[in-house]
Amino acid sequence: MKNNIGIRREDISRFERRVPLIPAHVRELIREYDLKIYVQPSTIRVFPDSEYLAVGAFVQEDICPSQVVLAIKEIPISKLEPGKTYIFFSHTIKGQPHNMPMLKKILELGCTLIDYEKMTDDQGRRVLFFGNYAGHAGLVDSLWAYGQRMKIMGVKTPFLKLKQAIDYSNLTELKEDIRQIGKEIEGKGLPAEIGPFICGFFGYGHVSQGAQEIYDLLPAVEIPASELVETVEKGYFSLHRVYKVVFKEEDMVKPKGDLVFDLDDYYHHPEKYYPVTENYLPYLSVLINAIFWTPKYPKFVTRKFLEKLYSGTTQPRLQVIGDITCDINGSIECTVRATDSERPVYVFDPVTGQTLDGFEGYGPVVMAVYNLPAELPLESSTYFSQRLKTFIPNLAKADFEQPFEQIELDPVVKRAVIAYRGELAPDYKYLTEYIEGIKS
Repeated sequence: MKNNIGIRREDISRFERRVPLIPAHVRELIREYDLKIYVQPSTIRVFPDSEYLAVGAFVQEDICPSQVVLAIKEIPISKLEPGKTYIFFSHTIKGQPHNMPMLKKILELGCTLIDYEKMTDDQGRRVLFFGNYAGHAGLVDSLWAYGQRMKIMGVKTPFLKLKQAIDYSNLTELKEDIRQIGKEIEGKGLPAEIGPFICGFFGYGHVSQGAQEIYDLLPAVEIPASELVETVEKGYFSLHRVYKVVFKEEDMVKPKGDLVFDLDDYYHHPEKYYPVTENYLPYLSVLINAIFWTPKYPKFVTRKFLEKLYSGTTQPRLQVIGDITCDINGSIECTVRATDSERPVYVFDPVTGQTLDGFEGYGPVVMAVYNLPAELPLESSTYFSQRLKTFIPNLAKADFEQPFEQIELDPVVKRAVIAYRGELAPDYKYLTEYIEGIKS
């Protein structure tokens, strides 16, 4: 089984068309490292079966000869096989309840689980991610949603010409549409009813950077959070421009009492800080949430605030919340459920807490597609595969019969081993408390 790698089909959603390794990189691995690569057939994969056959892969239903099995998203429990090494985004490291049965089954079957999300360099930086493509798609879907929402409210904007990201054949086509809309805004201006158009970005990492990359194809002007209120209230803006505010931690929270803001202190002691984002939200047109969040940190958009915001006699400026992070019941309290590419948005009623698919209703439009990079499957797969392929030879040759301390894995990979041969790895023993009580 050594030197054998399997690529399983994605079956979590018909919109999940990404692949961990593209055909061109499969060819390189076969030729340069004498690997055998088995690929499960798929009718939805962005690269058809024929392309994998053409580069020398075995395309067959049974990928059992493979020691290591690659995927993108979670593998159904019924498809797990004893003793295999699985590598995918497991969404288990926070003890996510919906994936604890899967993790328990992996342990029971004596499997090894490696999570892309935990593959980090010596400085703790992730080496494998789709975040920038989540940003690309999330920004486009949010602007598209804004155009549709404003149309219902009787205001036609240039954003009506946008499509949802999944409806573009490639990223180049998407960017060209954004550029053309930018030229229209620059030349003709935006409707006075929505001026100034301001997009706020929570966070500044890969996801936020990807979203801003697309937004900056418009005639965008960045303003600091400290100037946001004045820009709107004193009319310091042009209808021939769009504006953006990138919120960093010091903009989003303030220390309690007489303390001075300290980023490291906030990370380690968030209870000493309180959120101030709701001071800014009434002045935004669209909010893009792109932060990493865990329950120990503050909530940044609360239901109580949204109820107050939408209780007035006039429609508030904030009409769309693009929650790319998609933490259900997390920092954005109106993200009460995830959406998919077929029904990407819902309106959240802050009074009742209910949601209604589409753009009509009382409350903000929420875009919470849980697998946004899948809306750009060609580019996101190519980018991911380029990074992943460098670790494949080491994985293929590794002896997974060795004790965990002795197995010769690249340190980047070894840090990402959640479970090893049916036991939680040392760094992830804390997950025991989340697994206990789960029925098999």
